[in-house]
Amino acid sequence: MPLIRITLVNDYDVVVRGLAAMLDAYRDTFEVVELDAGTEPRRQADIALYDTFAATAGDREDARNLARDPRVGKAVVYSWDLDEQLVEQALANGAAGYISKGLPARDLVAALLAIHKGDGRVHPVPAGALTAVVGDWPGRNEGLTQRESEMLALITQGLNNAQIAERTRLSINSVKSYIRTCYRRIGATNRSQAILWGIEHGFRPDHIRRRRD
Repeated sequence: MPLIRITLVNDYDVVVRGLAAMLDAYRDTFEVVELDAGTEPRRQADIALYDTFAATAGDREDARNLARDPRVGKAVVYSWDLDEQLVEQALANGAAGYISKGLPARDLVAALLAIHKGDGRVHPVPAGALTAVVGDWPGRNEGLTQRESEMLALITQGLNNAQIAERTRLSINSVKSYIRTCYRRIGATNRSQAILWGIEHGFRPDHIRRRRD
């Protein structure tokens, strides 16, 4: 069977590199042809996997544009948020599939194969199953969780709490709670200190395209 060509899309190089590392064990199935950080695909791919870390949701313009890109066979949203209405809107937006970020690598691969074959579009974590912590994100080595890291990434991008809540579809109280725990982990006492820490530790979006040769 020919290899499935896949492009990995997110504004952070560490995130797409983490996805690529997850797929390395499945090189007999997938060929990662491009890692797109803050850029549009340039190479033809069967699937473009759109990671929503610190990005707009699958129902917004970025995902819509990716789905319409002639170089992309199928755009797939990769997200923590599997709200039923959001998923429906993302699919109506042109996404060919929607996958939970809580799946372990083997189940992510199975979901991508199913979407590629047209056997199923939505792949949540099964009821009763444990949520996996996979991939990579800025600040992981400093002890930040994915959600704390996402809060700091959005703060570093200049978003206020209301904008972060809108972007992540979390309540203001949840956003504030994640920000507080993030501040404690990095030793910040205010937003200015957090932004400076974020800039110094790779929390500004990248604008890099890397080919996989």
